[in-house]
Amino acid sequence: NSKQAVLHGRGDDTVRGAVFDRLRGWQWPAGYSLRTLANDMTARWPGAARGLEHCLSAQQAVFEAALASGDTHVAPVVVGEVTDRAGLKAFIDLPFRLHVRDLSWVPPLRRDVEIMLSPIKNPFFEHAEARYFLATQNGTVVGRIATIANRLHNDTHGDRVGFFGFFESIDDQAVAIALIETASNWLKAKGFDAIRGPASFSVNDEYGLLVDGFETTNTIMMPHNPPSYARLLEGAGLRGVKNLTAYQGGDERQFVTPPDRIRRAVDIAKKRFGITVRALRLNDFKAEVDRVKMLYNRCWEANWGAVPMTDHEIDHLASQFKPVVVPDLVPFAERDGEPIGFGLALPDFNQVLRTNRQGRMFPAALQLLWAVKRQQIRRTRILLLGVLPEFRGKAVDAVLYHWIWTKAGARNMTWGEGGWVLEDNPAMNAGLTNLGMTPYKTYRVYERPL
Repeated sequence: NSKQAVLHGRGDDTVRGAVFDRLRGWQWPAGYSLRTLANDMTARWPGAARGLEHCLSAQQAVFEAALASGDTHVAPVVVGEVTDRAGLKAFIDLPFRLHVRDLSWVPPLRRDVEIMLSPIKNPFFEHAEARYFLATQNGTVVGRIATIANRLHNDTHGDRVGFFGFFESIDDQAVAIALIETASNWLKAKGFDAIRGPASFSVNDEYGLLVDGFETTNTIMMPHNPPSYARLLEGAGLRGVKNLTAYQGGDERQFVTPPDRIRRAVDIAKKRFGITVRALRLNDFKAEVDRVKMLYNRCWEANWGAVPMTDHEIDHLASQFKPVVVPDLVPFAERDGEPIGFGLALPDFNQVLRTNRQGRMFPAALQLLWAVKRQQIRRTRILLLGVLPEFRGKAVDAVLYHWIWTKAGARNMTWGEGGWVLEDNPAMNAGLTNLGMTPYKTYRVYERPL
C-alpha cells in the first residue's frame, strides 16, 4: 500500500504534480509544478490533477486535516534548496530547536557553523561543492540535509561516491526519505553512483552517525544525534559500511597515572630507536604548521576514506586553533631532529559551551579563553595522532599518548577522549586499549548505491 511505499521509498518515489498547489488555491502558470514525496494524495491526483475541481471542497477538507495532524500520507513533505540568507539561517537554526531538551547535545557556535557552510570562507570548497536543502511541512522546517561533491575524495580513491551531511529530522520516516531522496537525486544527476554519510563535510570534519553512547556529551568536533536517526537512515535504504570508535580514559575528578607498562614501553622505545619528544613551538608557528602538513598527509594516506587536507585547509584550521592551542598538547616525535610523528589534543571546549544553548559567540568566546587560561577545563580530546609508516611498530604512538596524558594531567585535564578510530585499525585500537582507555561511543558511516 501507499504507506509501505513511503516507508520503503527510493529515488523515483518523488513526483511532480499540481495537486497540492490546487488544494491551497495557488494558481501557477502552465508548466510549473511542485516536487514532493509520493503519497496517497499524489497517487490519487497525479500530474495536473484533472477532475479535482469536481470534489475540491471535500479534498481540501481532507488535506487541511492532514496538515493539522502531520499526516504525511496525505499532506506533502516539501524539500527545497536554500537560496538566501533566510534559508541559511533556518538551516543553522534547526538543530537548536530539535535538540533543545537533549542535554547531551552541545550546541556549536553559530558563527563557526556559518563560516563552515560558506563557500567563500571555507577552503574545503576549493575542491568541492555542496547544496543545502530544507524539508518543510505546513510551513514549518522539519528536516535538513547537505549534498556534497568532494572532487578530492574521488581523485584520491578513484570512485564516484557522493556524500550527504548535516542531516537533521523530526522523528518521521517520510521526512527522512524525502531528504535522502533529494540528496540522492542531486548526486545522481552529478554522475555519482553511491551516496555516503553523514559527512559534515568530510572525513576531516564531523563524520559518522552516533549509534551508541547517547548518554554522554559530545566532545569538540564530534557529532551527537538522537537514537532515532539510525532508524530513519536505514528506513531510507542506507546501510552501515564502517564503524568508528571513540575511547575514553582517566577521571574528571582526579589524575589517573598511566599504566606502568606504558611508561616502560616509552622508556625502551626512546632508548632503542633514539626517539625524542617536544612540544609545539608557538614562536615558530608557521614552520610547525608546515611540519604538520607533511606528517598529516603521509600518516593517514592509506586509511579507509582518508582524504588529504590541502595546505589552505590546514592553514585555515591552524588559524582557528592558534588562540586556544596548548603547546604541550601538540607533541612532535623526532629522530635525529626530524619529525616522525605528531599528536594534536585540545581542551574540550564543549565543557564550557554545553550551557551556551543558543550558540551565541559572546560571551562564550571570552568564557572559553578564560577557562583555558585558568586551567578550568577538565577534559581533553586527542583529535589526531599519527606516525610515519616506516616508524610504525616502534612504540612511537605510545610515546605520544604518554606525553599527552601526562601533560594534560599537569594542566588539570584528567579525562580524555581518543578517536575516532576505524573499527578495522587494529594497531590504533590496541594502542588506546593498552593505554587503559575503553570504548564508549560508536559512530557509523552509511551508504547505498544510486
